[in-house]
Amino acid sequence: MNLPGKMKILFLCTGNSCRSQMAEGWARKLKSDVVEPYSAGIETHGLNPTAVQVMAEAGVDISGQRSKHVDELRDIPFDFVVTVCGHAHEHCPLFPPTQPSCMWVLTTRLVWLPSPRPRKIAWPRTAV
Repeated sequence: MNLPGKMKILFLCTGNSCRSQMAEGWARKLKSDVVEPYSAGIETHGLNPTAVQVMAEAGVDISGQRSKHVDELRDIPFDFVVTVCGHAHEHCPLFPPTQPSCMWVLTTRLVWLPSPRPRKIAWPRTAV
């Protein structure tokens, strides 16, 4: 572990657009005193505007985050790598064998609700 500073954690997903962005935001909001969170994807899909909206509703601002490819962060010595989807876990780049990692599968089922506004989405707020 990188001592004496904060623990560096990477949340890795396929496109770094939603789940990993949300995990980074929550980690920053809840534990920024001890954690330096990052998020990235094995691809970049852009920041999901619905994720930004849902996080804002919860009081967490991720609007300044951006979708990053994992290669952009290759020089950061992470203390822990967390893959938040099966696809990223299966296609994850190799980290050093001593690199602690785990897989945390988060579901992201979207539900379309009837609404006067077209395409109102109910996001799974309990998934994170």
